[in-house]
Amino acid sequence: MNKLKGKIMESLASVMPITLLVIALSAFVVPMPGDTLLMFLGGAVLLIVGMGFFSLGADMSMMPMGEGVGKQITLLRKLSFSVPVCFLLGAITTIAEPDLQVLARQVPAVPDMTLILVVAAGVGVFLVAAMLRPLFKIDLARVLLVLYAIVFVLAYFTPSGFVPVAFDAGGVTTGPITVPFIISLGVGMASMRHDSASQEDSFGLVSLCSVGPILMVLLLGLIFKPGGGSAPAAESAAAAANSIEIAANFLKKVPAIIHEVFLALLPVVAFFNVFQGIFVIFRRNALIRITFGVVYTFIGLVLFLTGVNVGFMPAGHFIGKTLAESAWKWALLPIGFVIGYYVVDAEPAVHVLNKQVEEITGGTISQGAMHTSLAYGVATAVALAMLRSLTGLSIWWFVVPGYAAALTMTFFVPRVFTGIAFDSGGVASGPMTATFLLPLAMGACEGAGGSVLTDAFGVVAMVAMTPLISIQILGLMYAWKLRHASDRTDSLPARKRFAIVEYDQEVIWAHE
Repeated sequence: MNKLKGKIMESLASVMPITLLVIALSAFVVPMPGDTLLMFLGGAVLLIVGMGFFSLGADMSMMPMGEGVGKQITLLRKLSFSVPVCFLLGAITTIAEPDLQVLARQVPAVPDMTLILVVAAGVGVFLVAAMLRPLFKIDLARVLLVLYAIVFVLAYFTPSGFVPVAFDAGGVTTGPITVPFIISLGVGMASMRHDSASQEDSFGLVSLCSVGPILMVLLLGLIFKPGGGSAPAAESAAAAANSIEIAANFLKKVPAIIHEVFLALLPVVAFFNVFQGIFVIFRRNALIRITFGVVYTFIGLVLFLTGVNVGFMPAGHFIGKTLAESAWKWALLPIGFVIGYYVVDAEPAVHVLNKQVEEITGGTISQGAMHTSLAYGVATAVALAMLRSLTGLSIWWFVVPGYAAALTMTFFVPRVFTGIAFDSGGVASGPMTATFLLPLAMGACEGAGGSVLTDAFGVVAMVAMTPLISIQILGLMYAWKLRHASDRTDSLPARKRFAIVEYDQEVIWAHE
């Protein structure tokens, strides 16, 4: 109970800034109707409690399960077993990802299940590729360079309506269920190795799993022609005259959310149970702990998704549309920047990644440094997304120079930062992006009279892209500090000299 209380207090600190920001916007800039504001506040409460349960549940279940499976796959050393297992794991966890199902409903001319299966196949194939890459000692930066070159060649020939959706698909497939499991899978695989590149290879699985959906949707776009209709607008808040009706709006959504979360967790749990039955990875006490963790994860995701769908989605749409229709529409850019800075705190999987990075690097890359870099990256992404919504600028003007910069930086940063950066892109674009930032962009687009399909879609892609740059900037800063630290060492007294530790082909200076 004390651990749960601690997790809830951590989530309170994470959600409170974005909550206070929206309250301030409602009080001074875009006054929201009372029922919309109250539902937003109710959603914030559910977010806080839900993130607390989810964080505890992920620590107890998703991460141990992923590490256990990863270690066992590495121990077996049989590609005939590992390849189909990784493909199946990637595909089944993707099919039930709630954010993917939301995206599929927005794409005209393509049946929902067709899009979902195509994206799931992409994740499955690239999870296999991510597993094989360290085995054949292929550099992650080179793999990403080749893959994104293929992406942009395909995107050039794909109908324009599919391009934003394809890049968005890369973000929504790495949600709160799959990210902890896949990250831990990589950690488990790397922990069984003792070579110098094992820490570097702990990262990169999420990044490759994010490329797969982009490629597959672009290929799908060459087959299907997008329809003439635009994507449906984000729903507005249901009218509520009193607190009872507000509570009823939340309760109406709960059964559907329970069904979505159950379907999302079921494949992962079923896969683990089969794996556990064959290989007996964990003993009885550990299994009991994992079972409780799965229950906590389930409760947390139901509360979290109910809060963001009922409370945050209408508020985001209202703020975007009202500001875009006003004389102060350009205020959306700085407001979007501030919203992006704080909204990253409310992404459940971000906390999982930050913690893993600090643990794997032995504190060399701290949670605080990761948070700051991610926050500025997402803030920039949201500001640029607001610019697109207001002006109708093509997504090409952003993704081409953005990815060109990110891929160029891979040649100059320590390699571990490349894996972390490209993993961060998928992690940052989670449920808060789909249910708050996307409605914000859709509302702004509607208010400005633009096309929702081409101008609003792409915000997930922007959020997934900018951390690639901001985290690698962090890597450049670390490399610069390390070089200057080495220059200063010779002048220090012997008792204060730094010890040289070999890490990722870079010299890290640790104080004695």
